[in-house]
Amino acid sequence: MADDMQYSEDHHFIPVTSIMSGIGQAVTSDIYCYPIQVVNVCFIGDPDNSEQWTLVDAGMPRSADDILKEVEKRFGPNARPNEILLTHGHFDHVGAIIDLIEHWDVPVYAHEKELPFLTGKKSYPEPDPTVEGGMVAKMSPYFPNEAIQLGDHVKPLPADGTVPNLPEWKWIHTPGHSPGHVSFFRERDRALIVGDAFVTVKQEYLYKVLVQEQEISGPPRYLTTDWKEAWESVKKLAALKPAVAVTGHGIPMAGDVLTDSLANLVNHFQEIAVPDFGRYVDRREH
Repeated sequence: MADDMQYSEDHHFIPVTSIMSGIGQAVTSDIYCYPIQVVNVCFIGDPDNSEQWTLVDAGMPRSADDILKEVEKRFGPNARPNEILLTHGHFDHVGAIIDLIEHWDVPVYAHEKELPFLTGKKSYPEPDPTVEGGMVAKMSPYFPNEAIQLGDHVKPLPADGTVPNLPEWKWIHTPGHSPGHVSFFRERDRALIVGDAFVTVKQEYLYKVLVQEQEISGPPRYLTTDWKEAWESVKKLAALKPAVAVTGHGIPMAGDVLTDSLANLVNHFQEIAVPDFGRYVDRREH
């Protein structure tokens, strides 16, 4: 099975973490957020049903063992998801993807525009260490950006916005941070799995990442290449009026804090999210 799959040549362990790493949180009865170093993965499914659940994103490089141990704690021994959904293909969201596919033999779904980065055809733009921000931004040249190869194990999400095996959920195209970035939304309880369309920690600043200081922000600056699209994506998500949001980075946010913070981000996106300078910034567009 591994013959047609390959991590990128720059795939390697990233020595950064946070105080929340390894401390899972039940956000709703069937949404579980599990932080791995500085990024979150999500389990969607009733913990009493080990045969009907989904993994969203695949963590940092070399994190497969941690994910598998947490799956066993949540769903029991030999639990296997129906599929893996990817919000996008950046290194910290696909870090253990091949190991997990080999272990479970399940399909992976991503947006059609993200497939070139997941099938060895195209690398992401290089991270920008010159962007306004702190130490994490300065470290970003160390982060992998080359394409991985998942072969025919990765499939495009259905064009009609539905999500395989999750009939209550829909996917929403939220580009800006990457061309095929998606978020996932459930109308029943207005639950939103954001990915990196917005985050709840200033991801560019090492201290804030370490202590997980909660503060809504735009997508991580050092890997965001289209700020106009990023703003439109935040507007799209705010219009859903989510009651709870699990972001790719930071602690989940809910209730009035989420509503007020998201409205503030939409109204002050330039000041809060868009950096004053950087390789991919043209403030004349905003």
